[in-house]
Amino acid sequence: MMVHNPNEFPVPDNLPVPEDDGAAAHLSKMTFPDIALTATDGSRVNLAALAGRTVIYAYPRTGRPGQALPTGWDDIPGARGCTPQSCSFRDHFAELKQLGARAVFGLSTQDSDYQREARDRLQLPFELLSDEDLALSKALNLPLFQADGMTLMKRLTLIVRGGRIEHVLYPVFPPDRSAADVIEWLKDNPL
Repeated sequence: MMVHNPNEFPVPDNLPVPEDDGAAAHLSKMTFPDIALTATDGSRVNLAALAGRTVIYAYPRTGRPGQALPTGWDDIPGARGCTPQSCSFRDHFAELKQLGARAVFGLSTQDSDYQREARDRLQLPFELLSDEDLALSKALNLPLFQADGMTLMKRLTLIVRGGRIEHVLYPVFPPDRSAADVIEWLKDNPL
């Protein structure tokens, strides 16, 4: 297991904490829609068709080194921390699998080419899925927000089992604890 160095991609202090606005309350127990998303390996993944438990963490957007953040990014509750969140799932990937997650995916509205750079740079052992056309976001009525003209997902985690949403973690904060929160839930809810 890789161990995430919190200094590698630090989450700034004093970020505004997102509050539960109820925007994800409807998701628990929903059946996943029959929609295939493009993965960073070029495949198409239909989350509704996957057997077993799947962990899907939705995040607003990953940045790139040297690239400016969207305007006011640090002031948007829950926006900052996508890279530390992805690294937390990378670092705990083996434990998630051991606890019954058959697959782990990151999900954002960024296109696959953009996501592929992040997957490779961060050495993620799983694929990122693109919902750039918002098909899944609209079908599930996922919580979204706008920044610099981009439509982005609010950070949440879905645990899907056999095509049905078994559990929703929302809001997710701090983002670098996301995988640990999933692990805690998986331990409390073994298969």
